[in-house]
Amino acid sequence: MKRVATPTPTKPSPVAGAGTLPGTSDHQSLSKYIQARFDECSRSQKDVAQYIVDHLDEAAFQTAEELARRANTSSSTVVRFSQALGFEGFPELQAAAREEYRRVHTQAIVGAPAKSNGSSSANGSAPLFSLDQNEFETALAADHLNVEETARKVSRSAVDALIEAIVSADKVLVAGTDQMAFFASYLRHLLMLLDLRVDVVASPSQEALSRLGRIDEQTLVIGLSAGRPHPLVVRAMKLARHRKARTAAVTDATLSEVAKLAQIKLYYSSNSPAYVRSHTALLSLIQALAYGVYAKDTAQYDDRIKAFRLK
Repeated sequence: MKRVATPTPTKPSPVAGAGTLPGTSDHQSLSKYIQARFDECSRSQKDVAQYIVDHLDEAAFQTAEELARRANTSSSTVVRFSQALGFEGFPELQAAAREEYRRVHTQAIVGAPAKSNGSSSANGSAPLFSLDQNEFETALAADHLNVEETARKVSRSAVDALIEAIVSADKVLVAGTDQMAFFASYLRHLLMLLDLRVDVVASPSQEALSRLGRIDEQTLVIGLSAGRPHPLVVRAMKLARHRKARTAAVTDATLSEVAKLAQIKLYYSSNSPAYVRSHTALLSLIQALAYGVYAKDTAQYDDRIKAFRLK
């Protein structure tokens, strides 16, 4: 892999050989390398960094322009980010991404990766649709893979911890703005069916801010985010930590600021060929969490659920 030497000793030097990274002599993965240098990045470069870590396949096989669009930034930022890591440009970073992707996936990869085009699942199972799938089928296949990816990566201990935190909290506050506002409201709806106290902060209104002001040690604050978190969600998480409340994050970016502020972290996959992120896995995760809470004491909740005639 070609590298360009850097003029100062503080920056990584080039290393020859496929699979090696700037400033390293081993086959350290690109993801680990990015995570190690994440704090050195600018704010816009961090958007690129966290997107590559969680969507390695897209970094490996998409153009800089396509990757920039999905990371909500510019192609020039993608190039500068590559150079900040010590690569000559994006093609060299992409080569490292492809090397890691091929090491992780045991089966041979030809052309675009399975997770990007939805032609087959990551574990080698049969494809949902034929290879000449249309846009509709491609989007459905991507959602199917997102649910699989989320199921594989989600930690059972983290799920159990969040369910227990929901059950034991005096009140739950769910923070989610913009596209996350719907999912915050839906989680509130599911938990209120079980007669739990739940509030939502979805906008910087006076009423929402007053709800933040009522956070105490008996509150569980759940932050929902996709990509770069909204400042209001970050504020809610910081306030919760300051007041010693329990905190949890449900996010599609493992390097998200919301995740760093949370005691409990749940990751969901949001890969999509469309012009917006996919939230199918997030919806499944929310419904599974609510069912987990219900299953903690089905006898207590059954009569209430039957009264709503939900089925």
